[in-house]
Amino acid sequence: MAPLIANTIGLVVLLTSLGLMDASPGLAQGPAKAGAANYPNKPVRLIVPFPAGGGTDIVARIIAREMSDSMGTPIVVDNRGGAAGIIASEIAGKSTPDGYTLLFGNTATNATHAAIYRKLPYDPIKDFAAISLAAFSPYVMSVNPSVPAKSVKEFVALAKAKPGQLNFGSGGNGSVPHLAAALFNYLAGINVVHVPYKGGAAHLPALVAGEVQVNFSSAVQVMPLVKAGKLRALAVTGTSRLPAAPELPTVAEAGVPGYEFGIWWGFLAPAGTPRTTVNHLYGEVVKALRSQDVKEKFGRAGVNIVGNKPDEFAAVIRRDVALWKKIAAAAGIRLD
Repeated sequence: MAPLIANTIGLVVLLTSLGLMDASPGLAQGPAKAGAANYPNKPVRLIVPFPAGGGTDIVARIIAREMSDSMGTPIVVDNRGGAAGIIASEIAGKSTPDGYTLLFGNTATNATHAAIYRKLPYDPIKDFAAISLAAFSPYVMSVNPSVPAKSVKEFVALAKAKPGQLNFGSGGNGSVPHLAAALFNYLAGINVVHVPYKGGAAHLPALVAGEVQVNFSSAVQVMPLVKAGKLRALAVTGTSRLPAAPELPTVAEAGVPGYEFGIWWGFLAPAGTPRTTVNHLYGEVVKALRSQDVKEKFGRAGVNIVGNKPDEFAAVIRRDVALWKKIAAAAGIRLD
């Protein structure tokens, strides 16, 4: 675990420098307000399945703030870290389906976990009603400034010269950063050792402190640290460069052909939530995503706004679960 001072520095940089691409042309059009006339009439709990300060938490809070103002009731963010988001996702999936408990899920909790865990205490498809896939972000491959590699090719050469001597951090076994780095290891033919931390907010301070040498994390987390000079970014993991950092090549064009990775975030309710309530929430999510404040903050952080419809989001989850089951089987990734 990173020293307390490293955690403090990391969170301060993330949360204060986040004057946190405007992809609004692709934003789905929201429906007119629907749902029961008296919904909501009390605060809505938004369960974030990771600790405060991580990428999922930051994105959730930006949207929740806008939704609270629009809905006239607090959207209370409830961080429930631990077990790579499994504990919180189970709690959310088994909550009363009345629209007052939601899950801010991501690629891990509602896609990859179904592929890599032998026994998952919830079903990411059957236990949830999809509301909207809110945003997507490629990851950024970054290193501690003490690492001599200035490019992806140089890092691969360094790792090959020192097999098993370099480390990468993640928010836990089976977390999205773990899979991103494991895929990089596989395609680059190197052996960088995995060091799991407790949650997404912990492994970046560890990188800043030099406990690990490389990391794959969402742009919303990494870019403020890069701009502050605490990390060096080498590449982005998507299929195109970030408008917010056009100087960064993609991992594929920088020397590891075929590499592509990213993370999505979305709102989900427990299965059985009335469709009128789901539609109402979908409209509120889309309204929040259209706000100028969200557009500006996400644009500077390299986060793409999506805002698709409930049925479209459900289709994305089904597609990704099937895809990652194939990838996990091929790569031999399986956790108890």
